Amino acid sequence: MIFTAENILMIGSILIFSSILISKTGYRFGIPTLLLFLVVGMLFGSDGLGLQFNSASDAQFIGMIALSIILFSGGMDTKYTDIKPVLTPGIVLSTAGVLLTTLLTGVFIFYISDWNQTNIELTLMTSLLLAATMSSTDSASVFNLLRSQRMNLKQHLRPMLELESGSNDPMAYMLTIVLIQVISSGSHPDFLLITKDLLVQFFFGGVIGYAMGRFSVWLINRINLSNSSLYSILLLSLVFITFTITDQLHGNAYLAVYIMGVILGNTKLAFRKEINTFMSGLTWLFQIIMFLTLGLLVNPHEMLDLAAVALLIGAFMIIVARPLSVFLCLLPFRNITAKGKLFVSWVGLRGATPIIFATYPVLAQIEGSQQLFNIVFFITLVSLVVQGMTITKAAKLLHLDLPAPKEGNEFGVELPDEIDTRLTDLTLTPEMLATQNKLADMQIPKGTLVMLVKRGSEFLIPNGQMELRPGDKLLLISENKHKPAD
Repeated sequence: MIFTAENILMIGSILIFSSILISKTGYRFGIPTLLLFLVVGMLFGSDGLGLQFNSASDAQFIGMIALSIILFSGGMDTKYTDIKPVLTPGIVLSTAGVLLTTLLTGVFIFYISDWNQTNIELTLMTSLLLAATMSSTDSASVFNLLRSQRMNLKQHLRPMLELESGSNDPMAYMLTIVLIQVISSGSHPDFLLITKDLLVQFFFGGVIGYAMGRFSVWLINRINLSNSSLYSILLLSLVFITFTITDQLHGNAYLAVYIMGVILGNTKLAFRKEINTFMSGLTWLFQIIMFLTLGLLVNPHEMLDLAAVALLIGAFMIIVARPLSVFLCLLPFRNITAKGKLFVSWVGLRGATPIIFATYPVLAQIEGSQQLFNIVFFITLVSLVVQGMTITKAAKLLHLDLPAPKEGNEFGVELPDEIDTRLTDLTLTPEMLATQNKLADMQIPKGTLVMLVKRGSEFLIPNGQMELRPGDKLLLISENKHKPAD
């Protein structure tokens, strides 16, 4: 069966429906949700139930849209206060770390391609190209795993890992494009030109992302729309405009939308709750669509022919290339312990991004590009199974895990950013009520009010003469001492 205009809605809905049901079962066994989406796509594909999808260009387009949304949403969830202590090591990992991983893995691939036991014959440039497509950690996988499992880590490792995965795609993308150009032209690489292109990509990506982020904040806080839902749609259009403008100016569009998200996530923004809810749902939808599409695109029987060599390359990346690049990059940062560096090495997750980057050689008709794609896909599966399923255990084994931070309050109440206040909850103990049990007699700090009282499953509107009991939960509203930056 092939996709047509008549059946795409039905088939797409069945795929998404099946993915969500299977992911619910898989979550109980600690299987990464995104891995299951990939598997569902493979089960419904040409070697499974027979759905025919073989357009690398369509998969690349879907991946481009999905990654722009995922990176923007991840940027919005990134807080300055969290990434400030790890900004420098995060940037070093996302640039030098990617380059080192490419060089180490590329040389290894070229070395084993001469072995009689392997069924690949790759030049040095093609070996480096294969390594470059896999050199970045996948933002979708890292964000999804760390946040779905509510991991809290010592040494500020979680924000550093999220910063790295959100900002290292530009380096891998640029290396992939440059190597494709070198191979296609048959010329020797001009390292001066490559460096210039990288600087241009980072410059325009950073400047346009920052400028559009500031413009978006200004527009959303000042424009008056008839329906609050339109603010989220307006912002989505600005994300795609940012991506397109940056790409047209030869900047890195992925970096631009990530920085744009960081700006919006750290300034006062009208209708933030509605926007966050909209972006969260949209991110999940496009993660599912992207992984399903990539699962449909691969032909598992072709991938199995390269399983042995792909497993060898994957093992080298996990055990040697990633740890070596991480330890070298983080060598100057003494505040990150050896256990911390080891954990960062283990969270070098591959996911949708490497597979999407692997479609570029296919579309450029690089010799052996289908082999490269199948190797990247197999290594992604290995990474999600081996690393994705053991991240929590690795954190506990290395004694780097912390209790998950409390989110929100017991009442599920949120206030818009325009109200410069914060909500907290307090559970009353017998000791607190030993001398007085009326709300009016409680020593409530100045500038703080009790909004609600929760008693069991009942919610009560408080007044001064209300008698409080042990176990009552108070919802407190108080003034912010430090206002967020405009």
